[in-house]
Amino acid sequence: MAERIIKSFKVLIGVEVHVQLATASKMFTSAANGATNFGAAPNTLVDPVILGLPGVLPVMNKKAVEWSMKVGLAMGCKINRHTKWDRKSYYYPDLPKNYQISQYDLPLCGEGTFIVPLPDGSTKSVRIRRAHLEEDAGKLLHEAPGGFTIDHSIVDLNRAGTPLLEIVTEPDLSSGEEVAAYGQELQRLVQHLGVSEGQMQMGHMRFEPNINVHITDGDGKVIKTAITEIKNLNSFEALRKASDYEIQRQMQQWIETGSLGKKSTYGWDSSREVTFHQRDKEEANDYRYFPDPDLPVVEVSDAWLAEIKASIGELPAARLKRYCEVCGLSAVDAAIIADDRATADFYDAIIAAGADAKRACNLLLSHGKRLANERGVSMGKLPITPVRFAEVAKLIDASKLAASAAGAVFDKLLEGDAPAEQVAGSLGLIQSSDTGAIDAAIDALIAQNPKSLQDYRAGKQAAFGSLMGMVMKSAKGLNPKLVQERMKAKLG
Repeated sequence: MAERIIKSFKVLIGVEVHVQLATASKMFTSAANGATNFGAAPNTLVDPVILGLPGVLPVMNKKAVEWSMKVGLAMGCKINRHTKWDRKSYYYPDLPKNYQISQYDLPLCGEGTFIVPLPDGSTKSVRIRRAHLEEDAGKLLHEAPGGFTIDHSIVDLNRAGTPLLEIVTEPDLSSGEEVAAYGQELQRLVQHLGVSEGQMQMGHMRFEPNINVHITDGDGKVIKTAITEIKNLNSFEALRKASDYEIQRQMQQWIETGSLGKKSTYGWDSSREVTFHQRDKEEANDYRYFPDPDLPVVEVSDAWLAEIKASIGELPAARLKRYCEVCGLSAVDAAIIADDRATADFYDAIIAAGADAKRACNLLLSHGKRLANERGVSMGKLPITPVRFAEVAKLIDASKLAASAAGAVFDKLLEGDAPAEQVAGSLGLIQSSDTGAIDAAIDALIAQNPKSLQDYRAGKQAAFGSLMGMVMKSAKGLNPKLVQERMKAKLG
């Protein structure tokens, strides 16, 4: 048998992402949403609709529809003006009514393009195939509450019925690193828009990369491996590692056996860092889609669409670009601030209150970050107003407050909302720029220290620092920058 040789290869990865929307209630009932009540006792967020009892009827959650359109617009998707609900049938213990209300041929959001920043500073254009709205299923638990081992699975229906936006890309990604970058940017977007908490460890976002490889063999023939879908990845590290492992597994399988595999669903074993076969993949006709007779179609008017567009505001990528190009921040500092919407809004408000952009950034990422970490909140949630933050920045720039003393002022500002200059004054930190007082202090020091003056004029630069220190110590509260300027002038 001829040796199988890979001359070159091309990786194609598309991603399906399930985003739980953080509405107050579920998708088709008023029961409390499992996404915003994480950790509730099992099977307490249920009602007759979730249980699929006879005679119940679903009622559409308008807020979930609006938030889905919001995400679609932010990703450059076409919003379909006419859409409907379909029943996706399958029998599984976590779906009591034996079908899921979803969207099949008329999704809410159609084609779009999402720009993803990559770690090397470049960007990747990812085509969005569709984003459709559906209800989530429940969850099977394989351990009893309290961690007790059981020999069967138990069902928790708290998650069932949660509004779930499924976003599907074209196979435009080519590595685990790119897949992880896409996931991170999407998380940043939904958190920025306020439509999802986006906490992966809580199941708010679940990623399923679909992977195959186009192999060019030694004879120049292109061979395509079967697409495998890796289910329910809930960390960016797992997303990267699982994708990269599966690429290598498919190529190695072809080299060793000549097999291209079957269209299948795979899982990820994080302890061994390997993918494993779960089942062969279902086709669309296996789900027996048909329009849901209990729900009306959704018609999106021009006025409704315009209202949703107006609510989006500046997106994270645009904000990041503005911070670098207009505010002059470094890429690292800009990313830290733009990563959290509350923090970014807080920073913009500080600038709007008159602070220099770079000064505001430095104060926020030093003292703001310190105070936020101490209180376990984001920088944008600190109990100090943007106006007070700006006042501290302006005091420093006006040489009324030493930058090194800003921390004490911020600590005091946490206790109340007095003006920053008043607070700094009460702490004895306001610096005097009275040139008369400064000149008098310098003259007195020079008269008392003729040797230091002689040393300086003899070329000993250290003597200048010594004189500066003595002036600042003898007359507290003087503006050190102005003291230095006046000292140099007097010493010639």
